[in-house]
Amino acid sequence: MKQFKLTWLLILLLAGIAVFTFLLLNKEESKDEETARKNTLLQKDSLTGEWHTPDIKSVPANDEGAMILYGRDLIANTSRYFGPKGSVAPITNGMNCQNCHLDAGTKLYGNSLAAVAATYPMYRSRSGIIESIEFRINDCLQRSLDGKVIDSTSKEMRAMVAYLKWIGKDVSKKKKPKGAGIVEIPFLNRMADTAKGRIVYMKTCITCHGPDGQGVYNKNSSGYTYPPLWGKHSYNSGAGLYRLTRFAAYVKYNMPFGKASYTSPQLTDEEAWDVAAFVNTQPRTIKFFKQDWPDISKKAVDYPYGPFTDSFSITQHKYGPFEPIAKMRD
Repeated sequence: MKQFKLTWLLILLLAGIAVFTFLLLNKEESKDEETARKNTLLQKDSLTGEWHTPDIKSVPANDEGAMILYGRDLIANTSRYFGPKGSVAPITNGMNCQNCHLDAGTKLYGNSLAAVAATYPMYRSRSGIIESIEFRINDCLQRSLDGKVIDSTSKEMRAMVAYLKWIGKDVSKKKKPKGAGIVEIPFLNRMADTAKGRIVYMKTCITCHGPDGQGVYNKNSSGYTYPPLWGKHSYNSGAGLYRLTRFAAYVKYNMPFGKASYTSPQLTDEEAWDVAAFVNTQPRTIKFFKQDWPDISKKAVDYPYGPFTDSFSITQHKYGPFEPIAKMRD
């Protein structure tokens, strides 16, 4: 009997060792597979040159990290702090920065903010000065959010700058990585057509932005799930997206939201141009900034307000075709 028990104990011990060895080998194999997967991704990234946002979990658990996270929340949920019922100051139209800079400015080709920290301070012909990051943030608050400026030394400004520096910490100085900002699309060889654009809008945009273009607002003041594309709560005429080249390119690789991407666009180039023309023809706040284009010869080809140094009409500067204007400047 005693020998029988010893035999079973030995069998159980050997079985346990076998199971432990199997699990250990599989764990090591899983580690090897994970390492290989990571190496493949790194190799792919190095080949494509695309920027990737740092892991949010890597934000340090200290005062600096708290400012970075606050800056991210300010960009993701701007309305909560600066909207009509904002807890800091009610100074904007209720849109969030990430309504234009998707995923808090981290989506590749989604008007990504990856290059901001690396490229600013920067000279811009629109203002005719070397702009700081703080100046640029305030510029967006006044234009895209149709609001007012904030103190450049405030906690909120410092937090947004800290966040922009964090997401761009791996970007080389004065470099714009692939995937940052908006990708340009080829000019049309005709005027953008607002009638065709309306058809595109009704087919692909109405579900989110509504038939009246007013989007979907969250009544808890956290901003718009889907932003208004025109009207008094949308971006004003001084915003970058009011220029057709910017809006058409943005739409091409990002809309319909949640479906389109750089690698899987849902609209043709022509559809993107036409729907951009339709949207930017709708009523909105018209606002001019006296500092804009001090050298009028540097005005963007699609800036729709004169005076111009060329003989092209205001209509052509708004709807195109833009190639003749661009060629004349070359």
